[in-house]
Amino acid sequence: MPDTHEDQSDGTVARVAAIDIAKATAVICTRVPHDRVDGRRVQQVWSVASTTNAILDLGDHLLCQGIERVVMEATGSYWKPFFYLLEARGLECWLVNAREVKNVPGRPKTDKLDAVWLAKLAERGMVRASFVPPKPVRHLRDLTRTRTTFTQDRTRLKHRTEKLLEDAQIKLSTVVSDLFGVSGRAMMDALAAGQ
Repeated sequence: MPDTHEDQSDGTVARVAAIDIAKATAVICTRVPHDRVDGRRVQQVWSVASTTNAILDLGDHLLCQGIERVVMEATGSYWKPFFYLLEARGLECWLVNAREVKNVPGRPKTDKLDAVWLAKLAERGMVRASFVPPKPVRHLRDLTRTRTTFTQDRTRLKHRTEKLLEDAQIKLSTVVSDLFGVSGRAMMDALAAGQ
């Protein structure tokens, strides 16, 4: 159930949402102008599960409220589903560095208070977006990083195989130049067959 109350503010971003993201859930805080009283803000705070359907529903809800900017803070890669899905819904998403939005010393630290604090900073223009590359660059990065990881894994397994053969007193690497070339593979296949 949303927690709703009003606050006095003269923010620079009229309609803002802040999301404090954890592994399984996220706490959302929206701050929008009051319908009838100038200079007043209406704030809502609630939690959402970190599932695709819940995030898509959140995106629809934020669009219906006319949210101008969604600011999120997270550690690790938990921010990615929220950022990518909300961005795909047409919302302006900002990822902010957790170090730059530290809570004031002496204040209790909870996910709810962090979301409210982030929303207040965002509406006053006191946060700076971290660089998140555009979608085509993200796809290219993912492909090149995956290829690099596979290449490193392949090299690691080749070295492990050579070490295993050396430990078994089989010196194939001195006989063939490439242990995983045609001749090297034929010799290893013969060894595996018991010849």
